[in-house]
Amino acid sequence: MKKTRCGFVALIGAPNAGKSTITNNFVGSKVSIVSPKAQTTRTTIKGIGIYDNTQIIFLDTPGIFSPKRRLDRAMVASAWNGFTDADINVLVVDAKRGMNEETSAIIDELIKRNAHAVLAFNKIDLVSQEQLENLKEEFENLFSFDAVFMFSAQSGDHITEFYEYLAENLPESPWYYPEEQMSDMPLKLLAAEVVREKLFLNLRQELPYALTVEPELWEHKDDGSIRAEMTIYVEREGQKTIIIGHNGAMIKKIGQTARQELEELLEERIHLFLFVKVRENWGNDPARYSDWGLNFKS
Repeated sequence: MKKTRCGFVALIGAPNAGKSTITNNFVGSKVSIVSPKAQTTRTTIKGIGIYDNTQIIFLDTPGIFSPKRRLDRAMVASAWNGFTDADINVLVVDAKRGMNEETSAIIDELIKRNAHAVLAFNKIDLVSQEQLENLKEEFENLFSFDAVFMFSAQSGDHITEFYEYLAENLPESPWYYPEEQMSDMPLKLLAAEVVREKLFLNLRQELPYALTVEPELWEHKDDGSIRAEMTIYVEREGQKTIIIGHNGAMIKKIGQTARQELEELLEERIHLFLFVKVRENWGNDPARYSDWGLNFKS
C-alpha cells in the first residue's frame, strides 16, 4: 500500500495572477473568491484536497504588491507568512502579463531568501506557444526554479501535471484534515467573502477597496435553514449610497446573487440580510484584522 503524503503549497504572485482560481480548481468547489480586479484576496486561505495518496493544502495568499495602506501591508505580510509556512512554494505568473514590476520584486525577494520555488505560468490560453517559450527563458535566466509548469486554471488544461508533481514531492505524512474537508475557513467568513466578491463584481473602480464585510450573525434555525446577517463597512456616506443603489436595487442584487451562490455551495437554505454602515477608519480598526488572521501591526 502506498504511503500517504501531506503538505502545504503556498501560491504566491502578483495580484490577479490566478492563485484563487487554481485553489478552487483543485478543491472542486469555491473556497476563495475570484474577481477580475486585483487584490481581491485579503488573507491566506487554505484549500484542501486529495490527489492520489496525497492531501495537498493550498495556501492561497494575497497578491504581493507595493503596499500603500495599513491593510495593504497586512495583506503582503500574510502572503510572505504563507510562503514561510509551506513545504513547496509556487510563483504563479499571468502568462499574458508576463514579467512586471511586482513579479520582478518577488523574484528579488526569493533570491534574497535563498528560497526554492516552482514556476507556474497560468492563463496560457491567452498567449502563443512562442511567447510562452520566450517567457520561460526570461524567468529561468533570473532564477533557478525547481520545476516549470504551464496551464490554464480556468479551463483546467495541462494542470494535471502540476498536481502530480506536488503530490509526488510533498513529504510522507498522515493527512492533516478529514478527507471531505475543503477549507478551514469558518462558514460565516466564507459567506462574508462571497458577499465581498459580489461587491467586487458589481461596483466599479476603487470602491471595493474601500469596504469590508463582517459576519454579525450565523444562526441555524429549527427548520434547517440558516439566518446570516452581514455588515458592509464603508468609509464615507457617499459610498453607502452607491452600494444601496436607487431604491435599494444594488444591495438587493448583491444579496440575491450572494444568497443563491451560498445555497448552492452549502446545499442549505439561507436567509441573508445585508446592512451598510459608515465607519470612516475601519482600515485602522484592529478588530477588523483579527477576524481575518491579519497582523494589524504589519
